[in-house]
Amino acid sequence: MNVADTNEQNADVLSREYLHEIESFAVELAGIAGAEIAKMLGSLLAVRYKTGIKDDVWRDPVSQVDHEVEAMIRERLAKYFPEHDIIGEEMDAPPARNHDFIWAVDPIDGTANFVNGFPLFSASIGVLYKGKPVVGVLWCSISHALRSGVYHATAGGKLRFDGADVTPKINPAVRRRLIGVPAATESDGLWETRKTGSAALECAMVAAGLLQAARFASPNIWDIAGGIALVSAGGGVARRRSGKEWRDMTHFEPPADNPDLRYWRGEIIVGERSAADKMCEFHAASK
Repeated sequence: MNVADTNEQNADVLSREYLHEIESFAVELAGIAGAEIAKMLGSLLAVRYKTGIKDDVWRDPVSQVDHEVEAMIRERLAKYFPEHDIIGEEMDAPPARNHDFIWAVDPIDGTANFVNGFPLFSASIGVLYKGKPVVGVLWCSISHALRSGVYHATAGGKLRFDGADVTPKINPAVRRRLIGVPAATESDGLWETRKTGSAALECAMVAAGLLQAARFASPNIWDIAGGIALVSAGGGVARRRSGKEWRDMTHFEPPADNPDLRYWRGEIIVGERSAADKMCEFHAASK
């Protein structure tokens, strides 16, 4: 196959119609996940802790709903897109290395909130093509519309919420905007800080204009893959720290010592371009 044939094949694979097909299916899955999550909120759930107790603190809770939602997504994906692979938070099954499309799925991002009945969490689906986020779909327990629903977008497309276009409305009278941070602080330079306990939810809030930016110290790929696609669709940018520099975050690469994308890590800033630039400058010398 020559270069022209390869380019033509890639264009077909990433056609708008195909991406919309993927997006529609992911929206359906996220809606099912959200309905299950909402139904079980406040129930007496079976909960375990993946890393047990350390320094007298129970860490990394996972509920029966996390496992059931991921199992559902895996089963349906295998039937509808058998040529795609999946990285899920709850099931440690390494993706096949020869699959160009990989779904990064967090059945409940914000599980600690969920098991405590604190209603800030998200079911996150990010679809990567050769490491680049091309589809983002997040069911969120709360939104700019003051209700739960699904934010979704494809690369190069518009940000939508339950099918309707989302255009962030910024009030110029608000002089001090909000940002998401890894740990709650009194302030962070020019902004008021917030910590929701869900990186995926904060990405959606950035995309919708409710947060001007957010910084994540060491997220997993399933925490932010879908959210980065939403931020891009909303007109924002993503940056990753490299030493003391911040560089554009366009795609995910596996770590040098392991070919599995599951083990990707990185410090990330997402936000409106001007806000992301200011945050990068603010934190450039902190390492």
